[in-house]
Amino acid sequence: MAKAAAKVVKKVAAKPVAKPVAVRPAAKASPKPVAKVAAKPAPKASVKAVPKVAPKAVAKGKPEAVLTISSKNYGAWALRGWLLAKLSGLEFTEKIVPPDDPDMKAEMLLLSPSMLVPSLMHNGIKVWDTLAIGEYLNEIKPKAGLLPADAKARAHCRAISGEMHSGFSALRAALPMNIKGKFPNFKVWARAQADIDHIVSIWKNCLSTYGGPYLFGTAPCAADAMYAPVVKRFMTYDVKLDKASADYCKRIMALPAMAEWIAAAALEPEEIDELDAEF
Repeated sequence: MAKAAAKVVKKVAAKPVAKPVAVRPAAKASPKPVAKVAAKPAPKASVKAVPKVAPKAVAKGKPEAVLTISSKNYGAWALRGWLLAKLSGLEFTEKIVPPDDPDMKAEMLLLSPSMLVPSLMHNGIKVWDTLAIGEYLNEIKPKAGLLPADAKARAHCRAISGEMHSGFSALRAALPMNIKGKFPNFKVWARAQADIDHIVSIWKNCLSTYGGPYLFGTAPCAADAMYAPVVKRFMTYDVKLDKASADYCKRIMALPAMAEWIAAAALEPEEIDELDAEF
């Protein structure tokens, strides 16, 4: 009986120990705080990230171009740079430097192709000097055809553009750029006539070699932009030309960009002292 009682005691003593379950309250308490803490930061992070990043990416990718020029009536080099930009298809805004600005006037009267105007600022890159602007535009707008696709024609185009850039000083001195001017039967002195004859020979050679109607084929290119101010000079000073050269001048003058430039030049003051000179 004593053994049986002991067994009963053991069984009875074991039951109260097994009944209190210490694990249940712990299991219920642990998931609640974890779920609440993890859920709170997730929605806050996703809402803040989207609106802040997207607008910045769009702003950085927007192209910007500013072309600095001066007088449209007197500015031969400004016209060249402006025409190159127009022919390339680059969207740009103009920044006009007053032609009577003392520093600008000093540059103009040097008769130099390398001066403050034109200069192009594009996406943080500044390019000055007309030939450099043309080369840069050809790089960023290769489909515009500023330079011919054929290597031989491209070299020829660069050569005659460089000749216009650095030569013909007698022509520049004798026939200064003046879009609104008109001087019938203007007498051209001998050295300037030699420059005119050489320019005409360049045009005729290009037109016969590449078939026209422009210097290097069916569309105007960098060379046409470089010689466009000469075309207007020939008209201003009533320079006598052969039919092929005269027809080429008419085609250049018929370009929409030339018409736009000439219309703007007409709005400038009638005369600006000391600026009847090439710049």
